Amino acid sequence: MTYLNAKRALTAVLSCGLAVSVSAGQVFAQSPPVNPPAARTVPAWVARSNENTRVLLAVLTRFAPEQAASLGVEGFDEQVLDIRAEVDEQSIEAVNQAIKQLKQRQMAEKDPLVLQDLDILLVAAANNVRGTQLEKQYNVPYFNLSRLVFSSMQSLLDAQIAPARRPAALVRLKRYAGLEAGYTPITVAAEARTRASLNKPGLVYPIRAEVQKDLASSAAFIEGIGQLFATYKIEGYQEAYTRLKEQFTAYDAFVRKEILPRAREDFRQPPELYAFALQQYGVDIPPAQLAARAHAAFDDIQKQMQALAPEVAKAKGYSVTDYRDVIRTLRKEQLVGEAILPHYQKRLAEIEGIIRTQRLVTLPDRPARIRLSTPAESAQSPAPNMRPPRLLGNQGEQGEFVLPLNIPAPPGAPAGQTQKVEDFTYAAASWTLTAHEARPGHELQFASMVEKGVSNARAIYAFNSTNVEGWGLYAEAILLPFMPPEGKLISLQARLQRAARAFLDPELQSGKLTREQALKVLTQEVVLSEPFANQEVERYTFRAPGQATSYFYGFSRLLELRAEVERKLGNRFNQQQFHDFILAQGLLPPDLLKKAVVAQFASANTAAR
Repeated sequence: MTYLNAKRALTAVLSCGLAVSVSAGQVFAQSPPVNPPAARTVPAWVARSNENTRVLLAVLTRFAPEQAASLGVEGFDEQVLDIRAEVDEQSIEAVNQAIKQLKQRQMAEKDPLVLQDLDILLVAAANNVRGTQLEKQYNVPYFNLSRLVFSSMQSLLDAQIAPARRPAALVRLKRYAGLEAGYTPITVAAEARTRASLNKPGLVYPIRAEVQKDLASSAAFIEGIGQLFATYKIEGYQEAYTRLKEQFTAYDAFVRKEILPRAREDFRQPPELYAFALQQYGVDIPPAQLAARAHAAFDDIQKQMQALAPEVAKAKGYSVTDYRDVIRTLRKEQLVGEAILPHYQKRLAEIEGIIRTQRLVTLPDRPARIRLSTPAESAQSPAPNMRPPRLLGNQGEQGEFVLPLNIPAPPGAPAGQTQKVEDFTYAAASWTLTAHEARPGHELQFASMVEKGVSNARAIYAFNSTNVEGWGLYAEAILLPFMPPEGKLISLQARLQRAARAFLDPELQSGKLTREQALKVLTQEVVLSEPFANQEVERYTFRAPGQATSYFYGFSRLLELRAEVERKLGNRFNQQQFHDFILAQGLLPPDLLKKAVVAQFASANTAAR
């Protein structure tokens, strides 16, 4: 959310780092939003901090209006971003002016909390400039336009979006297609920008596997756009949609002719780009150090799994006892079709009962939302995920745990073909997935920000994968002791996967490992299905290099913080109060979170002691 480069502006937020044979109408038939959060008194420091955040939001609305609208900034539902090359320099200048203004406010500010938020904003702004500069320095501009437009439409055509806002999607559609005066078709602008850089020395082309994947999934996104307009009965969309489909066809032909032959086989990023990506995702230690920690954790988790596997086998009546074989046998007990969603809803209710009984964390007095994904959403995010709610001016929108069942087949497969991923649709897996994506994981994490209130800087510009995904993996860990043995085994498998990510990702990027070696680790040692393992390697190599390491790193930092607080407080440590305090801080990165916990939570409880 801190990176405004046009290439990533939409997908960074609109498809937050989750198809079955269900019609579009069934998929989107979700209940409308609940009532808006209760009015509350905004602390003076939060109000002042929010005024500072508006300085950066003003830049966001100018250069990434769809992103701003999805966050909740009013008045930008009809606007679309401009991807011409000259806009990059304009955005850099605008961000630098914002930095200058924020530094002036910093010099006059006395409140430590407002100063902390100003630091968050200044870091985010500096990273924005740096990211835009690195993209221009290293990469030929390349766009996945069908995904970008689908994400934009999805942010307006949703059951939780007020009906009065939905017609704006048609205005956007016409502007993307160049059907309004003053607007060039987005495909034409993208092609022109790419062509201008085709022969520039020193620039690298996108990865061949990425381009092939984008071309293979384009049809799912295009169809998904039409389904959204049909589902929400937006009148008069057909002409613009037909024109846009023709433009996408021409753009895909351009990509096949001009980009694919030049695409590179070597997926490794330039070291400076990879280092910046890790920083953006919140990993602040060297890749080699991270990998060493992850290897040690991987070995330890395997030992725990091997000790637990015979217990699971005995309870289930299996003849196998190796953890790998036990997992493969558990995975054969697949949930099918209409049984999947009710099972996850029932599992969530069981988990909520455990959370309340064990006093793990305070829950909202309303249900969480779970649904199955559409084919286009599965192409957009092929792993289970939580779609976050509107963070500014929330009118009752909630986060949703979204579960994909089919994902697009790998490049080279027949057009429209999908693969079924069996790693999410069996009973033992639903424990840890629900804990991570719903409660006490991401859904609760974002609900706390919306319903209890945090400064906009902490909700938007402090965001990175380490502080978000670290909590998700931590949420699995605090629930694990109360799961049945088979649930514990699969939860440990998920933890093993996150440890594997933290050494496979950097070792692939450094050239220490090959793609085939990474797949072997994932299928044989982590015991992922082949489609899921392939999806993982795509993630490390071109979907989001560096991002997958953040789960393990964020989890490790939270464990360290908890251990430190427990040492200080002894038997006065209360995990429910500790977890509530962490969620109340918003999305603070590990170092700032530690300062807040030590200065406020631990100090207050030590004084009471």
